[in-house]
Amino acid sequence: MSEQTYAVDTDLREAQAMVDGLEAYLLDKELYGHVGGGGLFGGGKMPALTIGALLMRLRRLRVFADRMTPAQLQKLETIEAKHAAIRKEWQQHYEEKAVREAHSRLDAIKHFFEECTNDPQLCANVYLPEALRRTVAQEIALALEDSYADTRDLPAKLRTTDSRLRRYIQPADFIWDTVLEPVYPREQFAWLYARPPVPSK
Repeated sequence: MSEQTYAVDTDLREAQAMVDGLEAYLLDKELYGHVGGGGLFGGGKMPALTIGALLMRLRRLRVFADRMTPAQLQKLETIEAKHAAIRKEWQQHYEEKAVREAHSRLDAIKHFFEECTNDPQLCANVYLPEALRRTVAQEIALALEDSYADTRDLPAKLRTTDSRLRRYIQPADFIWDTVLEPVYPREQFAWLYARPPVPSK
């Protein structure tokens, strides 16, 4: 996970690949798209293309814009302009797919709750992907706050997920690369400052 060892260049490269494939992705039925050569996630090194994954990278890059070289900043501005143009042109497709993704990611976390109930050791070992799912869902919710998207069921689902998460996690240090900590305030991303306890043997 790039969140464990963060690099601006990685986010820029992935955001570029995602925005380049965004229009085709919006017109496709699949929720998790492919970027890179041949649809194989670029040999396993590229994440799946989703709106939430792109939004997460773009928001992080905006936070770090003042640290970028002129070339990096120019690349970010180009990516953002393309993203904004595609979102505007395909607004309904974009928003409907984003909402669908948020619900899908929150639904996937339900399996984690089952694992925590049945196997606390496994629960402790598989938390990082769940924290990423919850973060991406949050990025979508934030991005759609001022839109006309039908998000009426999403806030309740986010609260329910967080309530269930709190049963299995406890406060901890920031779980991703500390470089990212300024991007994710504890008040808004509490699950990134927590993890399941490791059961004593």
